[in-house]
Amino acid sequence: MLTLDILKREGKDKLGELRGSGNIPAVFYGPKEESTPITVSKKEFSKIWKEAGESTVVTLVGIGDEKEALIHDVDIDPVLYSPRHVDFYVMEKGKKVQVAIPLEFVGVSQAIKGLGGVLSKILHEVEVEAMPKLLPQSLEVDISKLEDFSDTVFAGDIILLEGVELITDKDEPVASVSEAKEEEVFDEQPEADLDSIEVEPKGKQEDGETDSPKEEPKE
Repeated sequence: MLTLDILKREGKDKLGELRGSGNIPAVFYGPKEESTPITVSKKEFSKIWKEAGESTVVTLVGIGDEKEALIHDVDIDPVLYSPRHVDFYVMEKGKKVQVAIPLEFVGVSQAIKGLGGVLSKILHEVEVEAMPKLLPQSLEVDISKLEDFSDTVFAGDIILLEGVELITDKDEPVASVSEAKEEEVFDEQPEADLDSIEVEPKGKQEDGETDSPKEEPKE
């Protein structure tokens, strides 16, 4: 179980000072929870976020009863590339939830290894329903089923743990292999023979005229 300590955040708290002390502002809310501003340790949150992603339950501890929550949204600092604000969605106890679970592609496809095909990832996540504690962090897609270019892996082919129900249409294609396109090779153009190019003199000349400047008549 992943646990994160939280502290109540007062409206007078200055966000700059809060972040400077190694913490980040956050908020939790849910069907049975009022929106509540909180503070969490940046270091501890980053560690849990890396492990949990946005589909694993995190237990929030420190304000009232323990709360089972999902990391719903993370605001990233565009300069430091680190979290600067977090939204936690607190789930109703005893209720199933629907969550988008990321897909992990595993296995070796003969259509890729033997035929030189290219893997097409059509879906990157699928929707499932389960009790919060049964939610997987990711789901594996076995691409070894892709033996030739006519094969497709569908959402219904993904193996789910007991208690996890697929919400995405089972006939939704997830992955396939397409034939690699050959790059066009253009014929090289021969280099121009500069010695064979005639340079036409500038300006129009009459017969017998030269480019030499005319002498002005002397007075």
